[in-house]
Amino acid sequence: MQSEQVGDAMEEKELIFDWNTIDYEISRESSNHPHELWFDDETLRDGLQSPSAINPTISQKIELIDFMEKLGIQKVDLGLPGAGPHHIDHIDSMLNHMGEMSYSLLPGCAVRTLVSDIEPLVDLQSKHERQIQASAFLGTSPIRQYTEGWTMERIMSTAESAVSYAVGNDIPVMFVTEDTTRSKPEDIKRVYTRAMELGADRICVCDTCGHVTPNGVRKLLGFIQEEVIPDSGFKRREIEVNWHGHQDRGLGVANNLAAYEAGADVIHGTALGVGERSGNAPIDQTLVNLSLMGVIKNDLTSLSEYMKKAHEYVGVALPRNYPVFGEDAFETGTGVHASAVVKAMDKGDHWLADRVYSGVPAGDYGLSQIIRIGHMSGRSNITWWLSRNGYQVTGELVEALFEVAKSQRRLMTDSEVHAEISKFNQSR
Repeated sequence: MQSEQVGDAMEEKELIFDWNTIDYEISRESSNHPHELWFDDETLRDGLQSPSAINPTISQKIELIDFMEKLGIQKVDLGLPGAGPHHIDHIDSMLNHMGEMSYSLLPGCAVRTLVSDIEPLVDLQSKHERQIQASAFLGTSPIRQYTEGWTMERIMSTAESAVSYAVGNDIPVMFVTEDTTRSKPEDIKRVYTRAMELGADRICVCDTCGHVTPNGVRKLLGFIQEEVIPDSGFKRREIEVNWHGHQDRGLGVANNLAAYEAGADVIHGTALGVGERSGNAPIDQTLVNLSLMGVIKNDLTSLSEYMKKAHEYVGVALPRNYPVFGEDAFETGTGVHASAVVKAMDKGDHWLADRVYSGVPAGDYGLSQIIRIGHMSGRSNITWWLSRNGYQVTGELVEALFEVAKSQRRLMTDSEVHAEISKFNQSR
């Protein structure tokens, strides 16, 4: 949408030259996919496997689910029923809430490829009269096979028993190969082919150990779509391809974007990247990037509040410099930067103020630009702060605060600025 303030001078597109779009074209034929790009939020299952995570209360989990629905996320992993009765009770309560609220969010649960793990889903599905995806996972990489003493014959037999039982009980199956990114192509093809033959119409390609690079993502997903699926006798649109990434090399978001580019139907992630070891791919940063790329049109203005609640309820860290949602993301105390933002604000142009010194527009995610006062501040910082906080701006007050600010070793808090103003007024 063209900004009214910018419109009398030039169009928005003339103010930002976007190198990201040069020779960039994604060919995604919708008729080849079961649906548009979807997201699967793993915060309440894989996220809780973080060694530092707190298992939220059921009311807290329900609140997080409310955010997922509001954000237009399509799928949610509600937990691991095989972990015991307490976890099943939580899953049951979340399903109750989703049913009462008539949510579009589609539920799923992670299960080992064991009939005993899938049995609770049969009962839950009958009780709630809705399908619950069984995300049935099984390791396939040579290193895992060697460690466990598994053979491919055992893997195939285990997969066949689990998928057959689930499908026979009308449980939709997403067959998940753990450590796909370190698995042999012939093993991947063999196990996926058999799972699809038995009725699994969803498969999940996993970077379980955070090994892969974007190039590996593209090559692997290309192999799945161009060879595995067609050679199994299925059309591409008949099989939902999921991508599940981790952060061990810090490539979670980059790999998620590569997975979209390579044709994945569903991208997995967790709030703030919470998860085992270095965490899962952050779903928040994935949503932000895909919205900035124009791939999705979700209303993400509540994403900031979701991240704050996930930080509070799950105990996942939210560093001040965390992209978009950290406290420092849209704050500046630097004179040159603040001056440019202030000039845009003085024009009454929020579009301009949100972009002149930021690659991410704060307003799109329920946030705003903030100008602080500190040792690197200019007088424009102080003038803006005073006017926004209801003070009369005078040259003497600005100079007094400017001198105080230059003596600081960090940015001043609002309460500290208020205190300095009180001192100034008392000295008059």
